[in-house]
Amino acid sequence: MVVNLAAVALCNFHLFAAWLFDEGTVGWDPISLWKQMGILAKVVVIVLFIMSGWSIGVMIDRWMAFNAARNQSRAFAPAVAGALREGKIDEAIKVAERNKKSHLAKVVTAGLMEFRAHQDSPGEIPGETIEASKRALERTEAIVHAELKRGLGGLATIGSTAPFVGLFGTVVGILNAFNGIAKEKATGLAAVAGGISEALVTTAVGLFVAIPAVMMFNYLTGRVEAFDVEMDNSSSELIDYFLKRRSLRRS
Repeated sequence: MVVNLAAVALCNFHLFAAWLFDEGTVGWDPISLWKQMGILAKVVVIVLFIMSGWSIGVMIDRWMAFNAARNQSRAFAPAVAGALREGKIDEAIKVAERNKKSHLAKVVTAGLMEFRAHQDSPGEIPGETIEASKRALERTEAIVHAELKRGLGGLATIGSTAPFVGLFGTVVGILNAFNGIAKEKATGLAAVAGGISEALVTTAVGLFVAIPAVMMFNYLTGRVEAFDVEMDNSSSELIDYFLKRRSLRRS
């Protein structure tokens, strides 16, 4: 849909831009275009810029959060693995608590704390303890997944609706062009220049807002999926560690 609207805008530009430039009836700097636009077209542009600002804010927030999660996870993984190899669960929990922005640390902490809560029971570690730890890991994975996806739904909405908001402005501009023809009782360029400029500007702004939003939504969604895989792998490895601990206690 975005590509089709881009093609429409490009065709409109080729049909009218040269004509308008040659006649010199419409100023093409931003201030002149803004002055030539009607109230409704200005409202459309303002709405689109608000959508753009919100989407940029989400992009920056998710970019910073994902980079922090990746960097802390890279430091967390080898440190916690070393502590668990030595059987130091308390030390592993402390390492996880020092990396609170890491998605892996959040998941591993939940499993370790659940495991530690049942570790002091006499005799061998019951199977219910492993199941409780597994459920704690699954719950935490769901919570972290929701945190990672915060704002991405709105980004997808902006990417899919911004072209239609721009298209609404395009329709308004075309209607104003026909209205100009009716008022001037002529089909000259002066009668339609304002409406045509509105149509071009609103279409272009709508695409300017939508294309980056769609691209970043796809990119950020891919990163969330990669984080999900990492959390699943960490959970599986932690469950394997708990099973080995139970086997050692049996022997």
